[in-house]
Amino acid sequence: MAATTTMQWAPHDYQLLAKQDAYKTMEAELKKLYDTAPEDDPAKKETLRKDFEGFKKLFTRFLQEKSPHINWEKIQPLREGAVLPYADINQRELTPEVCSNLLSKLVVLKLNGGLGTSMGCKGPKSLISVRSGLTFLDLTVQQIEELNRKYNSEVPLVLMNSFNTDEDTEKILRKYKSCQVKIFTFNQSRYPRINKESLLPIATDVCESNLEAWYPPGHGDTYKAFAESGLLDQFIKEGKEFVFVSNIDNLGATVDFSILNHMVNPPNGPMSEYVMEVTDKTRADVKGGTLVGYEDKLRLLEIAQVHKDHVDEFKSVTKFKFFNTNNLWMKLSGMKRLVDKNELDMEVIVNNKTLGDGLGVIQLETAVGAAIKNFHNAIGVNVPRSRFLPVKKTSDLLLVMSNLYDMDNGFLDMSAKRQFKTVPLVKLGSHFEKVQEFLRRFENIPDMLELDHLTVSGDVTFGKDVSLKGTVIIVAEHGNRINIPPGALLENKIVSGNLRILDH
Repeated sequence: MAATTTMQWAPHDYQLLAKQDAYKTMEAELKKLYDTAPEDDPAKKETLRKDFEGFKKLFTRFLQEKSPHINWEKIQPLREGAVLPYADINQRELTPEVCSNLLSKLVVLKLNGGLGTSMGCKGPKSLISVRSGLTFLDLTVQQIEELNRKYNSEVPLVLMNSFNTDEDTEKILRKYKSCQVKIFTFNQSRYPRINKESLLPIATDVCESNLEAWYPPGHGDTYKAFAESGLLDQFIKEGKEFVFVSNIDNLGATVDFSILNHMVNPPNGPMSEYVMEVTDKTRADVKGGTLVGYEDKLRLLEIAQVHKDHVDEFKSVTKFKFFNTNNLWMKLSGMKRLVDKNELDMEVIVNNKTLGDGLGVIQLETAVGAAIKNFHNAIGVNVPRSRFLPVKKTSDLLLVMSNLYDMDNGFLDMSAKRQFKTVPLVKLGSHFEKVQEFLRRFENIPDMLELDHLTVSGDVTFGKDVSLKGTVIIVAEHGNRINIPPGALLENKIVSGNLRILDH
């Protein structure tokens, strides 16, 4: 009787085979999707091919990663000089001639891939009106135009769009043709969402009408997409040396001569290829990414990479004092080297989503700041809070629309009339979530120069010329409405119950 031999498989062998099988199956599915692209559009097929190649690399990384969590024991204290105080680089007086020379080396790149859906708006977020009828994009163009006019320079503005924002953005760019700003655009990749259970694309063809089946893979895609657009090489040939990258909805992310000068003319030591602007963490920022030492390099640590056992420690404002503003300065030649040599190493972010039909899907993404560890002599600069003024919710919109800020040529600065330079804490309830509903509830924006804290909950409206000072809490219980009358002064007040001003 013949003996039978049973082969013993170790658990990791099963896992390896499963991963190999998952990759082969994914490759076959992507080939099927690629074959649905129309043959009469070779440019679109080539873009699709590049997108799928990029996605396969990201999917491979996803399969290879043993854990999404960082090894907490390997985190090191920041080395001396890893994060410089802004005051240390803001000491040199810069003449107009020096500023003009600095600007001649600069490209400004704004991340413009997001939609305004979280604020109840259709289309690109950059087209939401934020101040005096001007949009994020209007303010950005005004800022660059003012720099070019004042210093006789030619700083180009580059927008990284997504397939969600490209068409609407291109239409609106026509109105800037007479402006003293050259505007360039390129698209980030379009990757397929994958079923959480099967790890296969949910798309059945590459038809762009099924938008839910596709996603832009995070702003870590900036490097690859910028290079593939041809713009990276073009700007280097034109003599540009540095790029300032930031979110278009951060109204504090303006060109800073001190940081640019520090990169161009380092006072001592080698030139930094990469500068990340960080700012002091408050209790409102505990989820923001922070800089740490890891394997003798500077590394961006995001909350998604932290095991639940260490989340409270990650949120500590004493242990991790800074958070990333996503205002990033990079040397173009360093970016080109990393892309050409395929040396960019950004952690995969697994973003779980639930579609409208209840289907669970996964988006594989990367963050642009995660590449800090790949650049030579990368540092952080601890900048003032004024350089971080994002508009993510209508509570942020209320702040930037108010008299807390003065506006000049697209630049927003805290009003000199405000005694304290801290920004008030504003919390608006669900009745204010959507921009149109938010605007309907204010006859005009209240005077907030002396406001410290505002909480509004429920069905509340504000009449004209209302003043808010100190701590103001307004709560309309369910079924009640509160109308704050025109000209009202609320100073350290709690308003609750039902207050309705009737016309008669």
